[in-house]
Amino acid sequence: MKDSENAAPHSAAQAALAARVAEQKAPVKNGHHGSGKSPLFSKDGKNKKFPLKELIKLCRGMASMLKANINTADALRYYSSGHPSPLVCSTLGEVRDHIENGMTAYAAFDKTNRFDDKFVSLIRAGTDAGHLDKAFDSIAKRLKKEAEFKAKMRKATLLPSIVIFALIMLFIAAQLNIIPQIEKMIKEVGQEPDTLSGILFKLSHVTKKIWVLVVGSLLGGVFSFLFVEKVRTSVVFFMMARWRLLRKLIMGMRQLLFLGSMDMLHSNGINLSKAVEISAKSLKGTPMHDELITAGKRYLETGLPFSEAIRKFTSCDPQVSHLISIGERSSSLSEQLSLLTTMYEEEVEQVVFEFSQVVNIIVLFSAALLITMVFIGAFLPIFLMGPKMMNGQGL
Repeated sequence: MKDSENAAPHSAAQAALAARVAEQKAPVKNGHHGSGKSPLFSKDGKNKKFPLKELIKLCRGMASMLKANINTADALRYYSSGHPSPLVCSTLGEVRDHIENGMTAYAAFDKTNRFDDKFVSLIRAGTDAGHLDKAFDSIAKRLKKEAEFKAKMRKATLLPSIVIFALIMLFIAAQLNIIPQIEKMIKEVGQEPDTLSGILFKLSHVTKKIWVLVVGSLLGGVFSFLFVEKVRTSVVFFMMARWRLLRKLIMGMRQLLFLGSMDMLHSNGINLSKAVEISAKSLKGTPMHDELITAGKRYLETGLPFSEAIRKFTSCDPQVSHLISIGERSSSLSEQLSLLTTMYEEEVEQVVFEFSQVVNIIVLFSAALLITMVFIGAFLPIFLMGPKMMNGQGL
């Protein structure tokens, strides 16, 4: 990318302003701030992560300004000037200072410790190839696509989980408050409950004794799943072994992350072995991470074709190694990686839709069951004991 130091200030300022306005008018759908994990972020706990939504907007803005022949340091200055986020301003100011002191763009971003190897490697590849604008554009597109899929997954799982938990709490509340009052009313009129009502009353007594343990176990299980990697891995593995649709969804998402990263890195001039190593990091904590690292080492150290390494040492679908093999034989690996990425984007989107439908059915069934139990527990004893209560009062 050529830096045009002699560009007219007026035209440069106009281009920068146009880029900022375009970013404000084109918000990223389904994006979220840096509270969630992102494959392009550093995991260094000493540094606050750069927000995902702002990173996508930054990459878009930088690509736009660099295409307008604004040099990198000025583009960073224009973008950060007046930005409402102190974190964005301070980070970009730090990067700009490093660049103005003679540091390359990728080294300046790396110096902040807020971006991982994938981001830095792409910026380096863009700098070396003279196409830094294309590197920023590639990062923005890939991040936006990943954010969209993550949002769909949250929508498919988070809301149903909240609904089921709320219904469980409603059931417990009915067992603790409503059922005991009905039992008390029956005792006050000197009547014995029928068999079914007696069972419901016993269930209320048991619920009263164990509800704290049940709720605590549920909350503890959710906390462990979210924050303890070994627990999450074990639960996911158990569920994948027994639910084919879930396995298809998770494996599709993992392969999409890998192939999307490979496509982005390889198409920007990063060699295959390095691209595999960097792409595998986006799957850290999953079995596929170790598989890809092994495949990359075998490819690099033994001269084994990359497609064969993928076929022998990873759990990727057969079509992945097949199309990569075609790319290797026909010198069209970039095209095949792009094709695979598109195929898995479409496949994962369809599987997410199917998964959402199944989860919705499970939620509806659970809701119907819990509401029915609350209704039976609250009103059935009254209906059954109504005549006896009236007789007991001499009506």
